[in-house]
Amino acid sequence: MKAIILSGGKGTRLRPLTYTGAKQLVPVANKPILWYGIESIVAAGITEIGIIISPETGEEVKTKTGDGDRFGAKITYIRQDEPLGLAHAVKVAQPFLGDSDFVMYLGDNLVQSQLDLFLDKFNSQHLDALTLLCEVENPSSFGVARVDENGKVLELIEKPKNPPSNLALVGVYLFSPEIHHAIASIKPSPRGELEITDAIQHLIDKQKSVASFKLSGWWLDTGKKDDLLAANQIILDDSVESAIEGEVDDQSKLSGRVYIGSGSIVHNSMIRGPVMIGKNCKIENCFIGPYSSIADNTTLIDIDIEHSVVLQGAILEGISDRIVDSLIGERASLKTAPQRPKALRFMIGDDSKIELT
Repeated sequence: MKAIILSGGKGTRLRPLTYTGAKQLVPVANKPILWYGIESIVAAGITEIGIIISPETGEEVKTKTGDGDRFGAKITYIRQDEPLGLAHAVKVAQPFLGDSDFVMYLGDNLVQSQLDLFLDKFNSQHLDALTLLCEVENPSSFGVARVDENGKVLELIEKPKNPPSNLALVGVYLFSPEIHHAIASIKPSPRGELEITDAIQHLIDKQKSVASFKLSGWWLDTGKKDDLLAANQIILDDSVESAIEGEVDDQSKLSGRVYIGSGSIVHNSMIRGPVMIGKNCKIENCFIGPYSSIADNTTLIDIDIEHSVVLQGAILEGISDRIVDSLIGERASLKTAPQRPKALRFMIGDDSKIELT
């Protein structure tokens, strides 16, 4: 068994952050989203992993993620020159996959599920495809499956106006080598892409064994800011354990589960967990509220912040209003200007969103 993780795409819904980096490397609880998928796959016993990368962000993914040693895996990087669909990504990865069964995992997904349960069903039933499904409130926004009482997949419909069920396709699939024949038999969709749903439907039409596995836990697509903040909250709730590896002075007060990385200094501040603070940070005269992740090498002075994600190297200083529900990029600088009369000065990139209240 092998695995491929898709880490290409342009990340348009997370711009402007993704103008300069891969969306799969945006951190949740101070760890790149992509790495959660790798860890889940390795925990299921799969150590040969291919990561599909794009020309725009592939080198950054390779540099940060490495050859797999840190995960106990062997990672092969596979370049997809154009984002021509999920099935096209499988086609590009076929030389790596060979005749092996494989997991396909979308790199910007977070799933509360142990993949070994998924694998057990696939192997025990000798399936050609197994789709992971999750109940959602807005099925018309997703690819949706129609299944029988035994979980056999009868039909897949992409973003239907009248959904036959509320079971959305989660971005995790298991395939036998039969999927390669199916992909070779389909044509690009109206949007010019080879759709994995079309390939799976081809398997269904050819009477191949296609089943589903209903996810009982949560599933998050972190492609948008609010979804990423929700993921950060869930992961912090699940995983943060109190540990003080940096320095906290007597004027500071910590409550709840708070992790502070080595080399970080906290002075005259209140931190209410769950909160994760990375290495070599400077926190001074701040309130850091629940569900905040502060990455390495950041500086926060005279700041109130909660339910937010601050990326590596950012500097926030002297903001009188509380910052909430925010995603602040690497090396960003957010300060007040001392000049009078009071005014607002901005340099704002494409697709930015700023709310002043």
